[in-house]
Amino acid sequence: MRIWFGKTQQEVLPEWIVLGLGNPGAEYAHTRHNIGFDVIGILASRHHIRLNFHRDHARYGLGMIADVAVLLAKPMTYMNRSGEAARALLQRYPRDVSHLLVVVDDVALPLGRIRIRPSGSDGGHNGLESIIQCLGTQAFPRVRVGIGSPPPGQMVEYVLSRFSPQEQPIIDEALQRAADAVEAIIAEGVQAAMNRFNAQNRVAGSGGA
Repeated sequence: MRIWFGKTQQEVLPEWIVLGLGNPGAEYAHTRHNIGFDVIGILASRHHIRLNFHRDHARYGLGMIADVAVLLAKPMTYMNRSGEAARALLQRYPRDVSHLLVVVDDVALPLGRIRIRPSGSDGGHNGLESIIQCLGTQAFPRVRVGIGSPPPGQMVEYVLSRFSPQEQPIIDEALQRAADAVEAIIAEGVQAAMNRFNAQNRVAGSGGA
């Protein structure tokens, strides 16, 4: 694998694969369900990582965060087939599944809440369900970003909707903090990042999960 730095190149195996979940296509851009895509976009911009590979069911790029080689990826399948990209990328760039970091929206968290978990069930999320099924394990970390709860019986419409003008500043700030959380995991490890970001939620008094 090659990572380009200007006119030089270096052979590196990425230490982390960061997979932001979402649906491809302009009609889904910046919807609640595409939080993962938005966080990958922020990280790519911050660290000058071009998402210039289009293979393995994903669009992705290679670069450095906190002096660590990383791969930033957006699955180009639809959400319920996200696991195909996760599996293909891990086959091409072999890493332990504990170094697959998934960024995902979560209706069980209040709007803007950030929650880091080292593993866990899919929680009813089709993208996580697909990854767990394809990899045969739940033992991968994830950064969950709260998008609020849908009205009864309107789950699909809700997750595919965009944020209201009142919600947008909250989610804009949450996206930046989610990118911060990914950087902290890469630089310091999952537990240290959990101690900081999950504790921030408690200090803020937002309660719950």
